[in-house]
Amino acid sequence: MDLSVKRVMKFNGGGTLKAFCDLAIGESFVVKGLRVVDGKRGLFVSMPRQQGKDARWYDSVEVLSQEMKHQVDRIVLAAYREQEPATDEQP
Repeated sequence: MDLSVKRVMKFNGGGTLKAFCDLAIGESFVVKGLRVVDGKRGLFVSMPRQQGKDARWYDSVEVLSQEMKHQVDRIVLAAYREQEPATDEQP
């Protein structure tokens, strides 16, 4: 499957959220709002999510196989590391 990162928006600051990314799937779809997060075991990619009426957070997109999840992580984190450092403060 042809995956590519279309946009990376890095953030400064000491928070755990490091960037938002948009991921293209071939020439047909774009998944907006993937997050690069600095967790206890290092950087990881979190899927887009929405807050429900019950105040809980729910994933909007799920990766169904571990192989595809590893591919998404590898591509998004490589694009994140290639970007220039952020110049704007985190919102």
